Amino acid sequence: MSVSLLVSIIVTAAIVAAFAIILYFLNKRASKRQEEQQSQIEQYKQQVNMLVIDKKKMKLKESGLPQEAIDGVPWYSKLFKVPIVKAKVGPRIMTFVADAQVFQIIPVKKEVKATISGLYITDVRGIRGQLEKPVKKKNFFRRLMGEK
Repeated sequence: MSVSLLVSIIVTAAIVAAFAIILYFLNKRASKRQEEQQSQIEQYKQQVNMLVIDKKKMKLKESGLPQEAIDGVPWYSKLFKVPIVKAKVGPRIMTFVADAQVFQIIPVKKEVKATISGLYITDVRGIRGQLEKPVKKKNFFRRLMGEK
């Protein structure tokens, strides 16, 4: 083996190791932030009855959320579509952002008991009976194999 090949392998291994270390520390920092945010959500959650009018995935600018809420979001998050729920809470019609898993089970034009934290819906339960669970889509492998 030539010396230049050996040096390039060592440099590549060092770059991969440095990249792995950087990802480890970034993941650690992100998990700390997530724990802090989750504790704040738990601290300020409250139960409300709401009549769900509409639900859509749309960009933050088009959602109808207050401008203060949109300004508090990082610029890269403004590019993605988020689950938005319009609901009547008491006499007011409000716009909420839903959790991704909760968004799938929220029924439209039905009354639900929701756990909210600010403008964020964290949990939904049916007032009159159970909520319908969405049908899981078959992934490509299961369709290919014909499994149920």
